[in-house]
Amino acid sequence: MTTLLLGGIGTGELLLIILAILLIFGGKKIPELMRGMGKGVKEFKDAVNEPTETKKEEKKDEEKEEK
Repeated sequence: MTTLLLGGIGTGELLLIILAILLIFGGKKIPELMRGMGKGVKEFKDAVNEPTETKKEEKKDEEKEEK
């Protein structure tokens, strides 16, 4: 078997983990969980990119004040 990203986790172990998650949460709950995770990742990316955007705006404001 091929090894995936995490050390010794192979295809069989990965399938077992996915099956356990499916049994615990059920088929209807998983899309809701993924949607929530997607929103969280998007908000995190926005928060990370926000300070760089505000710095660019501050530089533009400073250049306008100098002129």
